[in-house]
Amino acid sequence: MIGTLYIVSTPIGNLEDITYRAHRILQEVHIIAAEDTRHTQKLCSYYGISTALTSYHDFNKEEKTSVLLEKLREGHSIALVSDAGTPLISDPGYYLLTRAIKEDIRVVPIPGPSAILTALAASGLPTDAFRYEGFLPRKSTARIRILEALAQESRTIILFETPHRIKATLSEIQEIFGNRKLAIARELTKTYEEIIRGSATEILTRCNSENFRGEITLVIAGMPKPKKQPKKNMATTPHLLNQHPVTSPKWFLIQNSMPFIFHAFGNIFNRFSII
Repeated sequence: MIGTLYIVSTPIGNLEDITYRAHRILQEVHIIAAEDTRHTQKLCSYYGISTALTSYHDFNKEEKTSVLLEKLREGHSIALVSDAGTPLISDPGYYLLTRAIKEDIRVVPIPGPSAILTALAASGLPTDAFRYEGFLPRKSTARIRILEALAQESRTIILFETPHRIKATLSEIQEIFGNRKLAIARELTKTYEEIIRGSATEILTRCNSENFRGEITLVIAGMPKPKKQPKKNMATTPHLLNQHPVTSPKWFLIQNSMPFIFHAFGNIFNRFSII
């Protein structure tokens, strides 16, 4: 019997945020494939989980995918986890997932914490529609090109950024987006969690005066929709009727036909008078 691949969400900071179901699955599977086994080991130790750990990251994903698929074919169950939050979001798990689906291996998602939704919910910005862009490029030219493409986006935009690039990114956002509303969610669910809300100028000023540390999720307001101009109602503005006389084709025909109509009635009246 072929095994099952579980996509397990883990805490993004506070270890108490794990779900009962995620805890149970991590205990029951044969192998936990972790982005960083040292990081996941802390979680396992905290909850007394003794399941075998194996590394799965960008540098070994091709080799390890073959090994993990073989284990699944043999009937082993595997839990795929990232360092924090939901796997496959800005991590290498997508490669294993697509291969497993291609081989008709059962895939079961175990939902849980997500930095994207947590930051959005606390940002104070519209949540009805949003666009997630992950990490921006390291090089400024490539980063600016993407920001210019995002400037016209009407939905709320969510990005991940690193502490050493956040100042440059905020400066580029201010220049390209204007003084748009932003929110920076830093160290979410951890001891020094901080959510900073304000305009691009306000947050950049604060960023220049202090160093933002830890994992950063940046939430940007979408492009404001243009205000609709109220339509003028001719029926409620009589002064406009005097300035703009009716010039429809029917009215024009009636106006120009009146002399002929009076002339015709005049001829008929004269004939009856003679009789």
